[in-house]
Amino acid sequence: MNSATPTSLVTAPASGGESDLQIAGDILAVQHLLQPAREHPATVAEFAGLARSIAADRGSWEHLVRYDATTRWYHRLRTGPGYEVWLLSWVPGQGSGAHDHGSSSGVLTVLDGELTEHSPRGRLALGAGSQRVFAPGYAHEVVNDTLDGAVSLHVYFPGLTEMPMHSCSPARPAALSV
Repeated sequence: MNSATPTSLVTAPASGGESDLQIAGDILAVQHLLQPAREHPATVAEFAGLARSIAADRGSWEHLVRYDATTRWYHRLRTGPGYEVWLLSWVPGQGSGAHDHGSSSGVLTVLDGELTEHSPRGRLALGAGSQRVFAPGYAHEVVNDTLDGAVSLHVYFPGLTEMPMHSCSPARPAALSV
């Protein structure tokens, strides 16, 4: 094989004439294209790798998790140059409300349980290990629709400085668009 970059792996046709990304439909579902975490991530793939490496190290976060029925619990787990990592817990029925992340991009990783994301694209169930990557201004609502607690990890780059709320409900996901 020549010295092709990972980008060319995404665009090179597979045996059926389609790329890995076209087949999988989501870059995070193509395991061999995911990059390992670096000490100081700089790309979306590296931030997703950072989230996966933290998720795999349960001993670094599991003892910190608290569940609070009155408000969503959160804990800033780590900061780095230009990013921050947050740990959140969700009791049954808790949700974020419809919001975006201002000028920050992000990676949402479900560590335990199941969460539901409502966005302009519709409703998406996210089980443990699921990841969602979003760009600045991406509006969504995240809810724990199950009868069990859930835990999620959120990486924001640059660090989260605002979280504008939107006035709509998950029943009207099209109203989430900004």
